[in-house]
Amino acid sequence: MCRLLVIKSKSEFNPLPFLRSFAEMSRNSKEYQGHGWGYSLLTENGWKTYRNINPVWDDSFDNVEKTKLILVHARSAFRDEGIVINNNMPFGDEKYQFIFNGELQGVSIKADGRIGAEKIFKFIKRFDKGNISEAFERGINVINKKTRYVRAMNIILSDGERIFVNNMYNEDPGYFNMLISETKSRTIVCSERLDIIDDWQLLPNNSIKVIT
Repeated sequence: MCRLLVIKSKSEFNPLPFLRSFAEMSRNSKEYQGHGWGYSLLTENGWKTYRNINPVWDDSFDNVEKTKLILVHARSAFRDEGIVINNNMPFGDEKYQFIFNGELQGVSIKADGRIGAEKIFKFIKRFDKGNISEAFERGINVINKKTRYVRAMNIILSDGERIFVNNMYNEDPGYFNMLISETKSRTIVCSERLDIIDDWQLLPNNSIKVIT
């Protein structure tokens, strides 16, 4: 399974120390997180996305720039299949960026996509009639109902202003439960603790968190 990170700040910050901490966390994860990685960060001109097929801990982060919002994903490919850079997250378009961690068994939804995570992203967008918050909740509810077993379905989606986090799992809470660190100026959600942050709280299971 994969590792997720999102950081939203009221002022621009340098993501470099957070990426280094995320890389070390991914390297030490109990599951291999080395099937590539990527990030999308918000600039004055919209989303800027970077992907690399190598493990996150082997990258240098040389070209990362300051931002107020960044989504980061380290990939652990299901059954070690489909290890190509086009399958690396974040997935996105001009409006939204999306990262996923989890495993769904017996899913009966119809959506285009190279891998399951991309299909989930496109399925959720189907419900967007001008209110992505409602679309996010409705899409997840439908996927949950149309899945035989949800081992975990951790999703982070952003429209550039808000972050929508779905925290859902039915086993291994120590691995699948996401954590949040909140201050007056910054909010961080991550799959595991980053060693440069001390104050973490567990997100409730089967919950949706909206960060504004």
